Amino acid sequence: MDTVLVTGVTGYTGGHLCRRLIREGHAVRGLTLQGFDTADLEKSGIQVITGDLRDKQSLIPAVQDVDLVYHIAAVYREENIPKKTFWDVNVEGTKNLLEVSRDANVKRFVHCSTVGVQGEIRNPPADEGAPYRPGDHYQRSKMEGELLALHFFKNEGLPGIVFRPVGIYGPGDMRFLKLFRYINQGQFRMFGSGEVLYHLTYIDDLIDGILLVGLTPGIEGEIFTLAGEQYTTLQELVQIIADVLGKPLSRQHIPIWPVWLAGALCEFLCRPIRINPPLYRRRVDFFMKDRAFSIDKAKQILGYQPKIDLYTGIKRTAEWYREQGLLG
Repeated sequence: MDTVLVTGVTGYTGGHLCRRLIREGHAVRGLTLQGFDTADLEKSGIQVITGDLRDKQSLIPAVQDVDLVYHIAAVYREENIPKKTFWDVNVEGTKNLLEVSRDANVKRFVHCSTVGVQGEIRNPPADEGAPYRPGDHYQRSKMEGELLALHFFKNEGLPGIVFRPVGIYGPGDMRFLKLFRYINQGQFRMFGSGEVLYHLTYIDDLIDGILLVGLTPGIEGEIFTLAGEQYTTLQELVQIIADVLGKPLSRQHIPIWPVWLAGALCEFLCRPIRINPPLYRRRVDFFMKDRAFSIDKAKQILGYQPKIDLYTGIKRTAEWYREQGLLG
């Protein structure tokens, strides 16, 4: 029975990963910041350890006698998070964990990056060899963290692999709630043509892929993109959501560039007084940038095979939102 450490255990992906590892018979430690409610995790059999990626000494107990580390924790991109915070956690924090894992002779380190390190995809679908093109502080910090991990795997004697998840969704996820709610309430309007490409990954399929990355032999130093089988246009995606919810979808399309400029103005006015802008450019990017990826490498080397088709995944997610009374 391997001993596995998962960082970000109170997050969406980290929590699902921990519970799956427990079901498959592993001894699991979960690293979390102080102050989070971990009672349900502990009832599941997870040994919760309090630590902070920014405090290297606090990480040493977490990696002792650990065979495998899944580094999932990160500061995700939100407005009004200082650039320094992204670097402190996603870069320096990753370095701290890599160093203590190397010193503890961890057998394998699996680093969670993001396809965001590749920014806007100019020739979709992008594979793992597409160039780095990060577009914001979050993406740049994740790129630096990924490069650090790859350096350690090549030069520091720490065996490891990088995976890049794509558009994670499913029951329990809250990032896509706003889109579902707008469509359910008849408030959604498409900015631009709706012909940009978008790609999602159902949480259960992602966990399958992460476990394969952790357990497949002979893949040290590699990068794998983990995504759903199917990408669509944004117009097709919102139509699927509308069909699942049983709601009509407005055919109105709003020109994109005035909205983008309005977002830039909101950021300019709101940031100096430290309030979240009601509209910002990153949100508008959702309607502007192609996000489609190839999973051929993961299929061929890992045997990765997504099982949940897009309609089924959207339906399960919508049902969970409805059961929780979140759709308004």
